[in-house]
Amino acid sequence: MAESIKIKTPLSDEDVQNLKIGDSVLITGKIYTARDAAHKRLIDLIQKGESLPFDIKGQIIYYVGPAPAKPGYIIGPAGPTTSGRCDPYTPALLLLGLKGMIGKGTRSKEVRGAMEKHKAVYFAATGGAAALISKNIKAVKIIAYEDLGPEAIRELEVEDFPVIVANDAHGGDLYEEGTKKYRK
Repeated sequence: MAESIKIKTPLSDEDVQNLKIGDSVLITGKIYTARDAAHKRLIDLIQKGESLPFDIKGQIIYYVGPAPAKPGYIIGPAGPTTSGRCDPYTPALLLLGLKGMIGKGTRSKEVRGAMEKHKAVYFAATGGAAALISKNIKAVKIIAYEDLGPEAIRELEVEDFPVIVANDAHGGDLYEEGTKKYRK
């Protein structure tokens, strides 16, 4: 088994272009959480010409609504949600410099094209491993939309956060390639 590639946020074009579908990656640094309700608010800000609540250039958004933290923990289980919910909003964020997304499931053709055009990558996190994943989150703070509860935008400080490259900046799609290999 190949060794995991370690990357640190924020990501550069070079960081993203070096990743290929199927690569096992460990992310260290800050990542941001946002689900569809928060994405809609971000797009509303963009349409009004207003600033986003964080500098999106080079950043990674994790599609998650973490569960409440138990006493003694900084965050509750934090597993990925279905990424397709955010597809209508993603191309506009990629245009502004978003470099990565973490979630589960396939992405639309439009999003995959925008990732290739703007040099971005989509990482798959393991669904059903929410409690395990949360152990790689070292600090959490809400930075926007606290009224959304679990769907508020949070800044997470992560260390060796485990993901797999599902869509790369070269148009590669692990879901399509995996299906082709299975059918053979």
